[in-house]
Amino acid sequence: MTSPLPSLPAASVLDLAPVVPVVVIEVAADAVPLARALVAGGLSAIEVTLRTPAALDAIRAVAAEVPDAMVGAGTVLTPQQVTDSVAAGARFLVSPGWTDALLESMRASGVPFLPGVSTTSEVVALLERGVREMKFFPAQAAGGTAYLKCLAGPLPQARFCPTGGIGPHNAPEYLSLPNVGCVGGTWMLPADAVAARDWGRIETLAREAAGLRRSG
Repeated sequence: MTSPLPSLPAASVLDLAPVVPVVVIEVAADAVPLARALVAGGLSAIEVTLRTPAALDAIRAVAAEVPDAMVGAGTVLTPQQVTDSVAAGARFLVSPGWTDALLESMRASGVPFLPGVSTTSEVVALLERGVREMKFFPAQAAGGTAYLKCLAGPLPQARFCPTGGIGPHNAPEYLSLPNVGCVGGTWMLPADAVAARDWGRIETLAREAAGLRRSG
């Protein structure tokens, strides 16, 4: 049985789950069984990226048919995508970066959001605009845990969801940092398992991811 999901939009995206699967849906019909496998494995917060034509239909289907899932939209790049995602049923929004126009649209959407950052200046700029929770992307390429440790001293009010280059080998190290609320990743969704619609394997990998503990 999965744990009760926090009520949104009051809850923080970073507090939904320690690991958020980042899902790319090529075939909309796969969305519901894939989401059910992730939820059964203990990963109830699911980010569906807007990288494919099937993404909005996938969000709509999961929102309607998998009540235990907290489905969100990722790779949100434009104000129109914000509108379309929320209309489809997305309960949170994630972007790899941000502009003022995109930020204001996400803020006005009524759902929690994580704008993406990879530099100290971007973090400071968001803090100046009243945003304290962010996606750190691409995490490994942008400096990894060492970079986030450096940010924690001068900018302790900023909290992050690192995504990019994260797997079971380094997720606990990220999760041990005081300024990291959760991590995003795809390792529980190997391409061959998705292509074969091997939902049982995905459920097993999701359960292993849900069982990761903070290191230290």
